Amino acid sequence: MATVIRLARFGAKKRPYYHIVVTDSRNARNSGNVLEVVGKYNPMLAKTDEKRVVLKIEELKAWLAKGAKPSDRVYKFMVNAGLATAKPVPVQTKKNLPSEKTQQKAKDKAEKLAKIAEEKAAAEAAAKAATDAPAESSENADASENA
Repeated sequence: MATVIRLARFGAKKRPYYHIVVTDSRNARNSGNVLEVVGKYNPMLAKTDEKRVVLKIEELKAWLAKGAKPSDRVYKFMVNAGLATAKPVPVQTKKNLPSEKTQQKAKDKAEKLAKIAEEKAAAEAAAKAATDAPAESSENADASENA
């Protein structure tokens, strides 16, 4: 018989309360055919409240030794209680990024735009220098005529 440690929902509508139970994996969540209640979970309490998750540690260890498998949520409770080690977080894939070819195109386009901006700035600076130079020479010529 494959036993699991999972949550069984109790409580009223919109006021959940869970028992942490050991049961056969083939049973429904709230079938009532539980082998043992090994804890309680009240999600309505604050996360810092010590009564939010209550585990019977000795019974839990005994069932784990017998081969019972905890659900993901119960496993997290066990990690917080120090009964298990946290599962490693998998490395995220790069599927959310564009392909290398698209990234290269974007990089090339950015470089091209930067080059055009530099050329434009240089041309504006040269034009400004060219307009300033005749004005200065005409000022010098006006000053020499007045003297």
